[in-house]
Amino acid sequence: MIIDNEGVSLHVAEDGNPDGPTVLILHGITSSTDTWNWLVPHLAADYRVLRLDFRGHGASGRAEGTYDFPSYVSDAVAVCEQVAGGPCVVIGHSLGGGTAAAMAQMRPDLVRGLVLEDPALFGPREPGGEVPAGGLSDAFTMLRQMVPMLQQSGMTTEALAETLATVPGPSGAPMGESMQTDALAAMASALLQLDVTVLDPVLDASMTTAYDPHATIPVPGVVLAGDSAQPDTIVRAGEIALLAQHSPHIEVRVVAGAGHLIHDSLSFRATELAAVQEFLAANAR
Repeated sequence: MIIDNEGVSLHVAEDGNPDGPTVLILHGITSSTDTWNWLVPHLAADYRVLRLDFRGHGASGRAEGTYDFPSYVSDAVAVCEQVAGGPCVVIGHSLGGGTAAAMAQMRPDLVRGLVLEDPALFGPREPGGEVPAGGLSDAFTMLRQMVPMLQQSGMTTEALAETLATVPGPSGAPMGESMQTDALAAMASALLQLDVTVLDPVLDASMTTAYDPHATIPVPGVVLAGDSAQPDTIVRAGEIALLAQHSPHIEVRVVAGAGHLIHDSLSFRATELAAVQEFLAANAR
C-alpha cells in the first residue's frame, strides 16, 4: 500500500495475521523492505507484519533535502498512525534501528518494544565531525559513485546480485561466501531503486539526529550488536556504556564474530531470528 506523509509517498508492505499484534520492521540505509522478506514467514501466523520503505528507498517517493533522522522518524510515525492504528513492536536495523530508538523516545505511545540490530544510536556531533559509521564510510563513498551508473546501465537485479556475490565484504572475502543468497538479491533490488542522495548527509556529516543517547529509551528492548573486532560494526563500547547508564532495562547482546549485517549473514541470521521470536513472545501482547 501507499500512504502519504506530508507530501512524500511511502510504500508499506502488509502481511500476516490481521488480528495479531502489530510488528513494524525498518530497514537500514540503502536497503528496502526486501531485506526482511525472509523474516515474514516466521511471523505471519501470529503477527500483523508491516514493513516500511523509508523515503528515498525502495518503492517510496523521493524527498530532496529531507533525508535525516527526524524525517525518517516521521515516516515510521506515519505508518503507526495511518496503518497500524496504535503501538507496535518495532524491529530495526542500522538506520532503522536508530529511527526506532528515537521514535520510542519521542512517541513512546506508539512503541511497545524494540529489537535493534546494530542500530545507529548516534547523538549530535560537533560541526564538521564524522558520522561514526565504523568501516562503512568507504562503502558509502563507493556506493555514492557507483549506484547512479548501475541504475543507468539497465542491469537487472539478478545480474547485480551475481556481481555483488563476488565483491569483497568487510572481512575481505567475497560477499557470496558470507551472505545469504536472498540477502544479495535484496541488496541488488534496493540499490537499483535507491535515491543515492540519501547518502549525502551521511558522507558530508550534515545528518541531523533524533535519538538522544543521554536520555532513556522508555520501553523494553534488546540490542543485537556486532562484534567490535569487525570493522563494520557500529554499536561499540561507547554506545553500550550509554545504554547501560541511561537505559539499563535495554538488554545488549554482542554477537561474537558478527559484523553490521547480522540478519544477512549465513552464520548469524538464526541468532537474529531467535532474538526476535523470543522478544515478541514476551512483549508483543
